[in-house]
Amino acid sequence: MKWVTWVLLFALAGLQYNLWIGHGSWHDMWKLENSVIAQNASNEALIQRNRALTAEIKDLANGKDAINEMARDKLGYIQDGEVFYRFVPSATLATITDNPGTVSKK
Repeated sequence: MKWVTWVLLFALAGLQYNLWIGHGSWHDMWKLENSVIAQNASNEALIQRNRALTAEIKDLANGKDAINEMARDKLGYIQDGEVFYRFVPSATLATITDNPGTVSKK
């Protein structure tokens, strides 16, 4: 009777190995669930980015205001009849006045 108990315990341990430790175990399932959650978050961020890009494409295709805005922002575009004013921060002015050899004063 003693050997039957040992055989059954060994068979039970062998069956439990795959459930807890082996390939497709609970641990693998938990890791896969966490990776699915991370992938869903990444997908949601990409969906939002795609929506923003689609809106920008529609805006660029339908009107000149968006094109003018992008040209002003990225290329320094100024239309005829406009005056460009540049405001220099005071820290930059202090740097320029501390090094008088770099800027000619009039």
